[in-house]
Amino acid sequence: MKRYFVLVFVFMPAIFTAQDHQFILFDVAFTYTKEDADNSKPSKSHFYVKDYLMNPDRPIDWTAPVNYREGKVHVRIEVLEKPDVETPSTWSLCYIPNKGRGNGYGCTSTGIYYEEGTYEKDIDMTSFWENESIIWSEGIKQMDLVIKDDSGGQGHAHKRIDHENYFPTRVRITMVQVAQDAVYNPAILPVKPLSVYN
Repeated sequence: MKRYFVLVFVFMPAIFTAQDHQFILFDVAFTYTKEDADNSKPSKSHFYVKDYLMNPDRPIDWTAPVNYREGKVHVRIEVLEKPDVETPSTWSLCYIPNKGRGNGYGCTSTGIYYEEGTYEKDIDMTSFWENESIIWSEGIKQMDLVIKDDSGGQGHAHKRIDHENYFPTRVRITMVQVAQDAVYNPAILPVKPLSVYN
């Protein structure tokens, strides 16, 4: 399936860089189909946020001079289309570092949702799965977003016999990194997503 990227650059420079000790790691809207899930490589049910979908001004060192590693991440998901309101869905949000140890990456999530709407939460950067497997002073190269059911780590949506309840879906997912002792300021969020994948 041929895909097109549309990048939106109509924002003030401060939005994509540190502001009040926070920065947008990525902000992308995309449609995700069963075909996408079956054909994503190297892993199924994955949507890969890398290269120009990532904030090019994100820091290399997340520990200094501003400590984002011990801050919070503000996760926002706007569920624009969802085929079934009875089916619990979630996206795992996995940090892929330039350099890791042990497991080599760590994941947080959007949380479980059932219907279209906007869901937001703040997550401590020291609380999510395998966060210590990332060498934060070496930076993050990409994010892997994984659509799942509510059964846990292996509940990838493409494996479901009722996959029509998960696909197609359209979401806008944004992650804002907030430094230690700072507070998320929603003014950083643009009205339209910074990147669109159709």
